[in-house]
Amino acid sequence: MRMFRISSLCTFAILALVPTFAHAQTFSVLYNFGIKNGDPLNPGSVLVQGRDGNLYGATSNGGTQGFGAVFKITPQGKLIVLHSFDGASGGGDPLGGLTLGTDGNLYGTTYIGGAFQNGTVFKITSNGNFTVLYSFTGAADGQLPSAPPVEGAGRNFYGTTIRGGANGWGTIYKITGFGTLTTLYSLSSNGDFSNRSATSGNQWQLLWNHR
Repeated sequence: MRMFRISSLCTFAILALVPTFAHAQTFSVLYNFGIKNGDPLNPGSVLVQGRDGNLYGATSNGGTQGFGAVFKITPQGKLIVLHSFDGASGGGDPLGGLTLGTDGNLYGTTYIGGAFQNGTVFKITSNGNFTVLYSFTGAADGQLPSAPPVEGAGRNFYGTTIRGGANGWGTIYKITGFGTLTTLYSLSSNGDFSNRSATSGNQWQLLWNHR
């Protein structure tokens, strides 16, 4: 399945917010995506700041293989592509951005790809060392994750999928930093959650219940 593919270059840019003495705010463009081959394209989520002070993000398109990329950008606007998704075993279309773990690594999901073409959970270091932690099978464990997992107690991460599970309507899962995944709940067709992002209020309640 391939969704949200946009072939033309887009005018998305990274903006910096600079306060002034008069309490006004000025935006500065740090980087314009699509200015060179292999650029990330179509950023659709917020950036996270790493321990090194740089900003990290993911895009659902672009990169050297066209299935999205993870990048970092310095406060001065120098952009470095850390990883390009292949749309196959390494995943593709990271729709929801990244989560900074307490271990300093970055965690996210891909909507497609993986060993079963149903999406993945991945980990990447600030230097670009990329690991697929888990490939969704599309069965009881879920499929098509669209948001990054959030970190809970014990360095476990919690997230959601929008399809699969026992009822076919998605799951809430827990995954360790080493890739062991547990399905905590299978969503049902009666609308258990209207917003299935990993940071919904119900997801946070579940996270706290498992502390």
